[in-house]
Amino acid sequence: MSRVGKKPVKIPVKTKIAYKDRVITAQGEKGKLTLGIHPAVDLKIDDQSIQVTMEVENRKNRALQGLTRSLVANIITGVSQGFERKLEISGIGYRAEVQGKNILFNLGYSHPITFPLPEGVTATVDKSTIRLAGIDKELLGRTAATIRELRPPEPYKGKGVKYAEEHIQRKAGKTGTK
Repeated sequence: MSRVGKKPVKIPVKTKIAYKDRVITAQGEKGKLTLGIHPAVDLKIDDQSIQVTMEVENRKNRALQGLTRSLVANIITGVSQGFERKLEISGIGYRAEVQGKNILFNLGYSHPITFPLPEGVTATVDKSTIRLAGIDKELLGRTAATIRELRPPEPYKGKGVKYAEEHIQRKAGKTGTK
């Protein structure tokens, strides 16, 4: 059984928290995020921490308590520090460049791919590394996954777009002998 939900979430010094009508709003140096809270759990906010409590103790509510605690911690971290994901492009002729609010990809197809960045996500490209940054962890992860889907890494040569921390399991090719 996970005990994540019982741990308090610490509030950084320059972060303001407001909780009204089952909606928590966090405002910090990087921006502002809101999150709706499930009716089965509730928040107790002190000066320096947030505690997630359950209305009724059961298995489903314990899971919701842990989920809510993680989501609250993510919005507080997002507005105070922000999040970052790195993607790597490998392959001959595979490139990316930022053009305003879009990223232009050349990934071995017959045409370049223009990927519009969602509001709240910024990108920088240096050589074969794409660095995505934003305050919303869910949106950032979804954006990185969508970019990876444009040309997933293949197992023979490892060409494609992959997460920086991802390891591609390589396969042996054909030997050419009978």
